[in-house]
Amino acid sequence: MKDKTIDYVLRATWQAVSRMYNEEAAKYDATMATGFALLSIDKEEGTPSTALGPRMGMEATSLTRTLKSMEDRGFIVRKKNPEDGRGVLIYLTEAGKEKRELSKSTVLKFNETIKQHVSEEQLTHFFEVVEIINELIQEKNIFNSSEKKENEIKF
Repeated sequence: MKDKTIDYVLRATWQAVSRMYNEEAAKYDATMATGFALLSIDKEEGTPSTALGPRMGMEATSLTRTLKSMEDRGFIVRKKNPEDGRGVLIYLTEAGKEKRELSKSTVLKFNETIKQHVSEEQLTHFFEVVEIINELIQEKNIFNSSEKKENEIKF
């Protein structure tokens, strides 16, 4: 662990989690992206399609493919937004709500298993560190900081 970089550990861990979720989702003829989308759509009020991408951290092209697949499989329906005719709201169908519950139980199982093996204090520190990393990235304090300017090589 000593010679691994923080970004390497984050990336390797996320790839392992992603692979695990995709293997589990495949048992139900689904994908992790489908499960994540199902969990991101409000099951009663629907969700504007424009809000899903940012909520899920997905690029528009990937999201479009995922939503098309979900619509083809009968998990969602798209309806014009009654408050804004230009917008589209995404609603879960009954089949989508069933798959959403499956996704929810899968995520809860993962969380419970981790909590059985990691102390509350360790989890608190984990979330604190991740929050700091996200703040540094959002505030563009990694590569745009004054430290970088001081350490740049002058040509």
